[in-house]
Amino acid sequence: MDPIEKLTIETPEQIALEFPLAGLGSRALALLFDTLIQLVASLLIFLAVAFIEPDLSAHWITASNWVIALEVFGGFCLYWGYFTLFEAFWNGQTPGKRHAKIRVISDSGRPITVFEAIARNLLRVVDSLGAYLIGCMAIVIDKRNRRLGDMVAGTVVVHEVERQSEQYWYSGERADAPAWGQAVITLTMAEFQLIETFLNRRLDLPPERRQQAAKEISERIATRLSVPAPQRPSDETFLEEVARLFRDHSRYR
Repeated sequence: MDPIEKLTIETPEQIALEFPLAGLGSRALALLFDTLIQLVASLLIFLAVAFIEPDLSAHWITASNWVIALEVFGGFCLYWGYFTLFEAFWNGQTPGKRHAKIRVISDSGRPITVFEAIARNLLRVVDSLGAYLIGCMAIVIDKRNRRLGDMVAGTVVVHEVERQSEQYWYSGERADAPAWGQAVITLTMAEFQLIETFLNRRLDLPPERRQQAAKEISERIATRLSVPAPQRPSDETFLEEVARLFRDHSRYR
């Protein structure tokens, strides 16, 4: 198992959030799983090309040259595109990372963007030199366990918080929409992501810090939405309801 290391991020709202950093062990497991998937995919593509190439060559003199070019291009896309597309559109995870229960996030604690996914994987070629010796050395030396691609893209790899499902997030049954419900559409995406990040990571916070963070964020959002204190049964319940309503209105998922 990886040694327990945590990254503490202070949000612009002065809320401290902790993320357990992924080390060499879990990242190596994820890479091994992903590499096996890539090898299987490469084998299937090779067999398919080997099956159709003789027929193409019989009717097209330069077919073999084009087949070789396509194989090289396909290999590049499979190697680079696999990690980039999965991390960009699968919430910072590849199948291997999901298996190892880790994910990539920005070093500000926000979800990884498409541009960050592209940047961190452009450097994968360098990190993978010497059977990933360069990347391993960077992870060991860096305080945030980052390889070169992470340093360039401004990303970190963290362990998944268990039970990160909507059923676990929300403590009670869904109630009727409150009178202030329509006002949530005025929230910015940054404000919603602050709420979501807290709800995702609150179990990692010490009880006192969790209560303080919930109170600070709740008061900020309540002021923004003009929600009086009597309409907020508890800070966390209020934030849960705001997140529910925001998702319903914007269909953000």
